[in-house]
Amino acid sequence: MRQLRVSAGLTQSELAGDRCSKEYLSQIERGKTRPTPEMLAWLAERLGVDAGFLETGQSSAEYAESEAAIARAEAAVEGRQFEEALSALEGLGFSPDAPELEFRALMAESWTRAYFGEQRRALDVLGRARDLSELEIFTDVERADVLYRMGVVRYQISSINSAIGLLSEAYELATRSGLPCDRLRSHILEWRSRCSRRQRDFEAAREDIELALELAEGLGDTLTVAHVTFQASIVAERGGHWLRARALAERAKELYEEHGDQINLGRMLNNLGGLNYLLGKPEDAVSHLKQAFSIALETGSDVDAAQAVSSLAQVHLGSEEFELAEQQSRHALELLEGRVDFLDEIGNAQIILGRSLLEQGRLDEAETVFAEAEASLTQLSSASHAAVAWTAQGDLASRRGDSKSAATLYRRAAEALQDVRF
Repeated sequence: MRQLRVSAGLTQSELAGDRCSKEYLSQIERGKTRPTPEMLAWLAERLGVDAGFLETGQSSAEYAESEAAIARAEAAVEGRQFEEALSALEGLGFSPDAPELEFRALMAESWTRAYFGEQRRALDVLGRARDLSELEIFTDVERADVLYRMGVVRYQISSINSAIGLLSEAYELATRSGLPCDRLRSHILEWRSRCSRRQRDFEAAREDIELALELAEGLGDTLTVAHVTFQASIVAERGGHWLRARALAERAKELYEEHGDQINLGRMLNNLGGLNYLLGKPEDAVSHLKQAFSIALETGSDVDAAQAVSSLAQVHLGSEEFELAEQQSRHALELLEGRVDFLDEIGNAQIILGRSLLEQGRLDEAETVFAEAEASLTQLSSASHAAVAWTAQGDLASRRGDSKSAATLYRRAAEALQDVRF
């Protein structure tokens, strides 16, 4: 108000006129008192601005413009159009008196940064959102949403214990709020199930995914049902229930097709390809995987294309087409270069590449690649992933005739997979 008054060339007395004292205006300018709504409207008229600008530092038009840009970003994130989301958020400024806008913008940006592999930046953005969420205008649901997203990003960088802690806190906070947030609770449980699966706690993973599915179905939210069913399929596959896993995957695929969700449809086809391969149907597997690769190219998703190519390489490795498996696994690694949020996929592609080299008799090259795979997979806080690398190295040692080293590596892998130790 002071800046506007001075710009207008008015003294406090001239601005006050017969309406109030200059001392009262001085109190307002120094932040010692807040004007009534009527006084605010009168001052805004005198200074040639709207009341909203005096109250927040943004005019009503500016506020509406920012809100519209954020709404576009939110819609773009929902539709997985992350380039559009960044474009909508670019250059936005926020008044300290409109924290709700800044909070929404930060939440949209967090998913966008995570999608592009900028997990550390996403955590910084979410840290600011968490600070804002402590203001009284926000509820425990918004606070739980921030913790949920932080947990997802922590999972992506393989900080699994931290992720579980954040997701558990988010779930408790959302549940205690008493507010309608079953969709959020379902997503929290879905991601906590992933964490449990990574730690080989398959019973906890199953319990969380079943409750998540119950919440999603209760809402009639078929897209969330699709996401949770996708994860339920993976839990069933890890438990060796391949036919159930395939049935769940088919259901998720149908739901994604209904919603026109091409990115997740491609991912589901990738998983169906793997399941068909496990069930002894390599031709069906290749068909599904080629469809997944085609969709990934159409949607411009390099990481999804990499996963489809890596899966194809695994099928061709099993079919003893070793040179093709080598080419495809190398292509997958090129597409995944620098994506620390996809260490699982990188490590698996390295294992396939190493085994294809091993079968071609290129043992020294295989040794180098297996070492790289071990470095990738041991970062995942997962005994089963580390065991895959050690088993591959054991096979290499056995091929060289070094039975002692092979036995040591096999024992290390077996001990890592033990659920109970004396």
